[in-house]
Amino acid sequence: MEERTAQEQRLDFLVEAFKADSGEYQDLKTPDDTEGKRRLLRSLMNIRMPRKMPDDVLRVQDEYLAERAREKGIVTLSDIPVIRDGLSLWQGDITRLAADAIVNAANSQMLGCFVPMHTCIDNCIHTFAGIQLRAECSRQMNQLRIRYGRDYEQPTAVPMLTDAYNLPAKKVIHIVGPIVPYRLTPALEKDLADCYRNTLELCRENALRSVAFCCISTGVFHFPNQRAAEIAVRTVEDWLADHPGTVDRVIFNVFKDEDREYYEELIR
Repeated sequence: MEERTAQEQRLDFLVEAFKADSGEYQDLKTPDDTEGKRRLLRSLMNIRMPRKMPDDVLRVQDEYLAERAREKGIVTLSDIPVIRDGLSLWQGDITRLAADAIVNAANSQMLGCFVPMHTCIDNCIHTFAGIQLRAECSRQMNQLRIRYGRDYEQPTAVPMLTDAYNLPAKKVIHIVGPIVPYRLTPALEKDLADCYRNTLELCRENALRSVAFCCISTGVFHFPNQRAAEIAVRTVEDWLADHPGTVDRVIFNVFKDEDREYYEELIR
C-alpha cells in the first residue's frame, strides 16, 4: 500500500475532525479521492458557525492551508508589473497575492459566505484564510452590536480590517459594496467610490503600503462592470494624488476577461 503524504494525512484528519464538529454531518461518507475530500472539507468550513475549535485541529488546518497556498503558487508584488503611477492589474485568484492587504467584497453580516463551495470571492477568502477569519469577524461584529444594537449590520462603504491568517497577504479589508436593484444612480456611484476611498484611508491609517482591490459590487451586486472599473480607477488615482507617498502599490485584481479589458483600457 502506497504511503500517504503528510498533506494527505492532514486532509484526512481535517475531514474527520470537521465532520465530527458539525454534528449533523458526522456520519457523512467521506469520498475516496483527494478532490472529493477537498470539496467536503471546504463545504464543512463554509457552513460552520464561528465557535471554538480544538487547538490541535487549528494547528493541522494551518499546516494544511499553508501547503495549499504553496501548491497554488504565491504571487508577490515583484511578480506583477507596475503599469503607471503605482497602479497594477493582475488577473487571477486574489487568495494567492502576498500584498499588505487584499480587499474582500463582503455582505452586511460580515461573516463570509455560508454557501458550500460557492465561487464568490467572500467564500474563497474565508476558505483559504481558515476558520479563524470568520471567528474574528464575528468578534468584531459582536462588539459593534454592543455599541449600536443587536440588529446592527455593517453599512455600505465602511471597511473592517482583520488579519489574513493563512493567506499570503498580511491583512484582509472587508467592505460592503452598493447593491444595484434596478438602475444605476449617482448615489450608488458615490457609494462605490467611497468603498475605494475609505479602504485607502484605512490602509493609510494602518501603514499598509500595498493593497489589491477586487471588482467591488460587480457580479451578484449587479453594478455594471465597465462603470465600476471607471469609478475604481478614477477614485484611486485621485486619492493617490492627494496622498503622495502613502500607498506604494494598488493592484486591481480581476477574474473575468471582460474586467481585465476594461482596466487595461483605463490604466494603459
